[in-house]
Amino acid sequence: MLLLTTTRDALLAPLQSVAGIVEKRHTLPILSNVLIEKHADQLTMLATDIEIQIRTTTGGHIGGEDASITVGARKLQDILRALPDTAEISLTLDDKRLTVKAGRSRFQLQTLPAADYPRLNPPTDAAAHLSIGQRTFKRQLAQVAYAMAQQDIRYYLNGLLLIADGGELRMVATDGHRLAYAASDLEAPIATRTEAILPRKTVLELARQLADSDDPLEILLAGNQAVFRFGPIELVTKLIDGKFPDYERVIPTAHPKLIHFARQPLLSALQRAAILTNEKFRGVRMVLEDGVLRIASTNAEQEEAMDELEIDYQGDKLDIGFNVTYLLDVLNNLSSETVDWRFNDGNSSALITLPGNDKFKYVVMPMRI
Repeated sequence: MLLLTTTRDALLAPLQSVAGIVEKRHTLPILSNVLIEKHADQLTMLATDIEIQIRTTTGGHIGGEDASITVGARKLQDILRALPDTAEISLTLDDKRLTVKAGRSRFQLQTLPAADYPRLNPPTDAAAHLSIGQRTFKRQLAQVAYAMAQQDIRYYLNGLLLIADGGELRMVATDGHRLAYAASDLEAPIATRTEAILPRKTVLELARQLADSDDPLEILLAGNQAVFRFGPIELVTKLIDGKFPDYERVIPTAHPKLIHFARQPLLSALQRAAILTNEKFRGVRMVLEDGVLRIASTNAEQEEAMDELEIDYQGDKLDIGFNVTYLLDVLNNLSSETVDWRFNDGNSSALITLPGNDKFKYVVMPMRI
């Protein structure tokens, strides 16, 4: 039974949109598959790992009968990638086997029944319905996502706090050692403040999928689920059930020492110092004195690195240590030419902000070196 005839890219593009969440090894074999549904000239692909579900629909596919099947997502993706860009491809289903033909190439894949494929049902009633440009949301994600924890026993830290409040959308991420906060304006204000903790995998998938354009992103927050719709894609995700830390208490408000840094020279100096840090602790010392910042690092082999930057600072000497990775993360994910850095003393957190912009804050705890 012929399902459809189409071009290689017309099949590969939607498959790549959904296959990113498919686990290579799963206790349920069917979750290694992608659900393919053919109706008239419309082709729908859906993938899920039980926690996240992505669906996309494309049109313009020629001929064939309506059908629903599931087939190995990675295998089908690898086959399509290996074929020529201009290849004409046909999909044929016979006796639970899917045949992929392109020119003289022919592949037979096992299928599993579409009726057995698990699905997440999108919520019908949303507590909050938001709209924002994809570029704005994607850049905001980039400003905070690196601060999420990874496999922390405090499961609510393995994600990102999303707060819709009035006409503002806020994002907060922390791993207990640093905290990133970013805010942006919504296209239309919402009546009721709504909070949600997005899982780490959802955040990374959105960062990968969203376009760098002003095309709209529609967000629905409802109960224990969130729905993101953009272009032909619908992403449904379960939310993390937990109480996120009070981030406002963590952000310092009265650090007296303020220094304006050119972001790129500071980033380059820290990258050089990072070469000779201890591989486990990644610590660098930053010594502030009148007109100069010294950045130093050592490692277990007694090797040393030292770098100096001229700065506009007059005040008490300050000697403070940081995990250099935490500093590189924030500087790599900002696009501004300058950053403001506020200190108190060698035992207090530092606050990094953008000049004249209260919509971004980054707090990093010091470390003993």
